[in-house]
Amino acid sequence: MENNKDIQELKEQIIKLQSQLNDLSGSFYRNNFTSSQTFNKDSVFTSRLRVPVYSSAPTVSEVGDLVAITGKLYICTVANTTFELVGTQS
Repeated sequence: MENNKDIQELKEQIIKLQSQLNDLSGSFYRNNFTSSQTFNKDSVFTSRLRVPVYSSAPTVSEVGDLVAITGKLYICTVANTTFELVGTQS
């Protein structure tokens, strides 16, 4: 009798665990939580970076675009409107 009771308890535990796994899987696929992973790594490029040269800021741009305006490097911080000087160039 003990053996049958143990087997029944194990079956119930398996059913409960399967239900919890299905709930968790459903949450994952419904995108109910997020995660990210960051890898810190140095990279060395043996190449040249060329950026477009303008006499004034372009009117069409995306955040992160790099341009050279009158010999100085700028980065777009607000799409289509704002470029800011990179670093402390003189």
